[in-house]
Amino acid sequence: MNSDDLSIDQKILITLRKTLSAVVRETTPPPGMQHPLTEQTIENIKHCFVLISARERELAEEQGQTNAARPRYIDEPKTSHVVSFTRPEKK
Repeated sequence: MNSDDLSIDQKILITLRKTLSAVVRETTPPPGMQHPLTEQTIENIKHCFVLISARERELAEEQGQTNAARPRYIDEPKTSHVVSFTRPEKK
């Protein structure tokens, strides 16, 4: 889906998610240093991500889209395996 196919709500949510992600990346200190954001602000940001994801899911469902896909790394172990079953012969 290209950006021309997105509703204004979807564009807003994408922009909010990208902006919040950038803020988190840019303010995360090196290990051992204190984070410049308060714990409450960090929790609020997490809550924003949850709300953004929920609304994106609602909008996708309204448009008849399903997104069961989850990104995977190539070296990530598989969590499911296909098993073939054969019906035993009747005697």
